[in-house]
Amino acid sequence: MNPSMPARPKKRVALHPASATAGRNVINIASGKGGVGKTWMAITLAHSLARQDEKVLLFDADFGLANIDVQLGLNAEQDLGDVVARKVAMSQVVTKFAEGGFDIIVGMSGSGQLADMGRERLSELKSELWQLAQRYDRVVIDLGAGLESAVRSLTPKGGMTLVVATDEPTSLTDAYAYIKVSMQENPSADMRLVINMATDQRQGERTYGALAKACRTFLNYTPPLMGIVRRDDHIPDAIRRQTAFLSRHPQSNAAQDVHALATTIRKQSTKFSGKPA
Repeated sequence: MNPSMPARPKKRVALHPASATAGRNVINIASGKGGVGKTWMAITLAHSLARQDEKVLLFDADFGLANIDVQLGLNAEQDLGDVVARKVAMSQVVTKFAEGGFDIIVGMSGSGQLADMGRERLSELKSELWQLAQRYDRVVIDLGAGLESAVRSLTPKGGMTLVVATDEPTSLTDAYAYIKVSMQENPSADMRLVINMATDQRQGERTYGALAKACRTFLNYTPPLMGIVRRDDHIPDAIRRQTAFLSRHPQSNAAQDVHALATTIRKQSTKFSGKPA
């Protein structure tokens, strides 16, 4: 990957004291572009964490393109749009997903109201979300794809962000851009990488290496690799049937890989210190 970038900044050391700030139980699932399996990853990771005896909330913050409910075949009575419209409190729109053993706050697909809301209302939503987050062991947030700052403003400084990327050149370039912009806004951001749709472990490692090299060269920062999830033909089947992937194909390659990712997160969530290599 050879993205066009300015001269190297001065070298720095980025520390991520996740246990020292609010939101340390938050996992943001992000991507530089759509089509990399971000929402599927958010759902499946939340499910896996719940299976490891954590109390989990999955929050659909992909404003304008929210589709967690579609992938799972849910018909929630109320969603985030009702919260934004001040009809109900955020705690009142929590939907229990009994099959997966975790809770969900459904977004509102195609809503310009959500995508265009002002900074003050976003701040109010953030406050409501973090009050609610205290009731859970883990909060998984499915962020909108791309570089829009409005949704990123919902994320706490103490949270972990998993940037999902594939081996496609546009995915790598956009993932790099997302990391760059995020760290310009918050130099202590805890950015980590998940390679999705990898042919195998070796190919996933090569993909990670290309992206990590760009970050190291131009940002003086190397985001760690948190996991590689193999391409799996069972995934489209579960999405078509609007069924949780881990329920329908629990022994598949991708299911095993996400379980490994969840285990790694639980072990490392308060132990990471990201020093440039």
